[in-house]
Parts: sequence; structure tokens; C-alpha cells
Amino acid sequence: MTTDNASTLLARIATAAMLERGLEPEYPPEARRQAEALQLAADPGVRDLTDLPWCSIDDATTRDMDQLTVAETLPSGAVRILVAIADVDALVAKGTPIDDHARRNTTSVYTPARLFAMLPERLSTDLTSLVEGQERLAVVIAYVVAADGSIGESDVYRARVESHAKLAYDDVAAWLESGGPAPLAMTRVAGMDEQIRVQDRVAQALRERRHEQGALDLETLEAQTVMQDGRVVDLFSRKTNRARQLIEDFMIAANGVTARFLDARGLPVFRRVIRSPERWDRVEELAREHGDHLPADPDAGALAEFLVRMRAADPLRFPDLSLSVIKLLGSGEYAVQRPGQSGIGHFGLAVRDYVHSTAPNRRFPDLITQRLLKATLAGRPAPYSLEELDALATQCTIKEDAAQKVERQVRKSAAALFISSRVGEKFDALVTGASEKGTWVRTIRPPIEGKLVRGAGKRHVGQRLSVKLVDTDVERGFIDFEPA
Repeated sequence: MTTDNASTLLARIATAAMLERGLEPEYPPEARRQAEALQLAADPGVRDLTDLPWCSIDDATTRDMDQLTVAETLPSGAVRILVAIADVDALVAKGTPIDDHARRNTTSVYTPARLFAMLPERLSTDLTSLVEGQERLAVVIAYVVAADGSIGESDVYRARVESHAKLAYDDVAAWLESGGPAPLAMTRVAGMDEQIRVQDRVAQALRERRHEQGALDLETLEAQTVMQDGRVVDLFSRKTNRARQLIEDFMIAANGVTARFLDARGLPVFRRVIRSPERWDRVEELAREHGDHLPADPDAGALAEFLVRMRAADPLRFPDLSLSVIKLLGSGEYAVQRPGQSGIGHFGLAVRDYVHSTAPNRRFPDLITQRLLKATLAGRPAPYSLEELDALATQCTIKEDAAQKVERQVRKSAAALFISSRVGEKFDALVTGASEKGTWVRTIRPPIEGKLVRGAGKRHVGQRLSVKLVDTDVERGFIDFEPA
């Protein structure tokens, strides 16, 4: 297969999958015209925080920068964390063509050969992106974290900000975890190294407190595709690290502050929830299959402790156990909390107050929440009626599920394309699924999942075996193995 054919094939598969799942792969002409005409917004009435040592930490190739962070150590020893969120609403007004397209898709869709960005790139990677060295409008979520990881005083306000360093997860993690060299972008800003160390310390305190309250520490293996010159050149499993955890913990805390801020001011809250699992009996059964025990009623703390024991006992198979738990807990959904109502929590994160608010360039729910925040800050009525929010909650849940299915489908096609030249080779593998529908295996290196089409016999999840690749179907993303 030629270089052009490989890239074009995956892009075509992705586009077809978008259409099949009810997503729009292209911007309408009126949205493109609106994007071309947009200019940066200015608002002299907001706070000027451009001198603070803001930085972003994200994937090295990311251009749609949604958030910046900075830490201020207080005389008491506590630390105030500031999270600046790109003010997308300043340029994308409700009901405009760009907003209408974003509302239909509700999310960016990331596939190996093509990115289907929710917003046109002129916005998401430039005008509304918190790019290094450029002043941008932002909504700032501020909260004070004590030494024990508890969150105290908090606030939300608008500001002008400027990123002073664009940092990459892997570079920061190597520096934090193993004493590797400081990232070049960090060394260019005086005091940035100490900034990151303080942020890391606070994030670990936040994380430890959430785990004490029952947050689930899950790990799944999702093969990332490496494209080079239009070809699939590698697949790898992305590992979590301290830099990724730092941003994750700060954003979870910021989302909680946002939910409480809106609720306290009598506004509806567009929540992201995972309800208490209805299939807890199956989670109990899963624990018994692993020689362990869980209580009869849903208990996030007990489940978290079980997962810690399982990770320590069998780290190789832990990602597959994690995936089983995730499926049994059920997928997340969006729900509207009326003013005065008690909110539904997020079982997996062990938090009661949770919204999506920190990625408005990539997710429509975050833009909805941003508009609710800006309305209450300005003393205006909510920009959405309760009926409109209910409809949007259903829409966002459905379209997010569709987007995830598109991403999985194209990843499978990319994996089939990557491994198609190795038919007949043998691989070490683990059984990841065994039912009447078939037996599934995951190879250790590269991390590819496929079906055991012959010789399945009586297999059990977690069993190790050697398999031989017998066939691939790139269009459908099928990869077939048999016992070696």
C-alpha cells in the first residue's frame, strides 16, 4: 500500500464512520465564512493576569490549548490554584453558524488520519486557543488547597491571561519522576521549575484525598496510532504519569468548584454523572472470580481498595480487569440539576459535584457551562431554558457515545493496517473476552486486540497463550488470530 493510499484510506473510513453515526464531518459554508471573518475579542473590564507565570501541560502535538495553570503559595502554607479556561464564548455566540455546528456534533472526534474538530481550526488552534506568548481572554477558576488535599475558598471570574510556557506531558513527567533534564520551555522562564514542583505536590494531595474518599484508580490499554508521512508506523499504549495526573486532578477540582459556584447562585448545573451502578451484583461476581470480596451494596471505597489489591497482584492483566469494571459501571451521561435540587454524583471519581467545564474548544458541554458562568458573573439570566438544557443533555450523551464509537472503529482499522503485513507471525497474547459471541485476545507487543477465529475451546479471561495472525480486514477493522 502506498503512502498516500494508507492515509487516504483511514481518512475515508473515518469520514464514512462519522456519517454513519450521525455526525457532521464538514463545516457548513456559513460556519466557514463566520470563522474567516472573526477577529480577536478585547474586554478591558476583566482582570489583567498576564504577568502570572501561566503554563500549559498537554500532549506535545496539541494545538487546541484549553487551559493554563498557576500556583500561589499562601502565608498559611496552603496553595491557591488558578485554572484559566479559554473563553470560547467571547468569539462563538450562541445561535451562530459555528455554534450550530458545534451543537450538532457536541465534541471533537480524534482519529489517526483526520481530526474532526468541533470548532474550525482558526478558532480552536488560534483565536480561542491559549497559545504560548499570546494574550487571550479566559474564565479563571480559583481554589485554595490545604496540605491534606481539602479544597477551601474558591472563586470564578474573567481575566486576560498569557501562557509563558507550553510544556509536554512526557517531558514534564520524565523530569518529575526520574530526574531527567528540565524541558527547554521550562528553563526559559525563571521560577517555572518551582511552579511545576508546587503544582505537582498539590495535585498529589488532591489525588490522595479523592482516593481516600473512594475514587477508582483504573487503567486501560488503548493503542495510540503513530502516523508518519501518511503511514501507520507504530502502535503504543499510552501510560499515565505524574504530569497527566497533575492536570487531571486540577481539572477535577476545577469542575467541582464550577458546579458548586453555579448551584450556590441558583443556576441550573449541566452535570456529568456516573450513577451508582445497577449491575453491582456483577461487579461483586467479578471480585469473587478473582478470589476477593465486595459488599452487597455499591461501595466506591471498597471497590477502590479491591482495584489496588488487583493491580499489585497482577499488573499485566489489570488493564483488562479495569475495562471489565468500567463496562459494568456503565458509561457517563449528562444530566441537568435544577436550582435547589440535590445533584447526582460521579461514582468513579467519588465526587458529588462534577461538570465538564475545562475544554470548551473540544466539548460543547463545557461551552454550555461557560455560558452559564458568564451569565451569572454579568448578572444576566441563564442563556438556556431548562427544557433546552434537558434536550442538550440527551444530545450530548448520544453524540459523545457516537464519537467514541467512531474513534474506536478507526483505531481498529489503523491497527489492522499496521499489522496486515505480518500474517503468519506468532505473538504472545492474553484472553480479554470469552463468551458465546466469541473469544478475544490482546497481543502484548504491539497492543492489538483481535478475535480467536479458530481453536477457541474453553478459554478464560486473563489466560496467556501464543497466537498466530491469520487475516486482517482494514475496512471493517477485523483482526483474526488462531492458537499458535
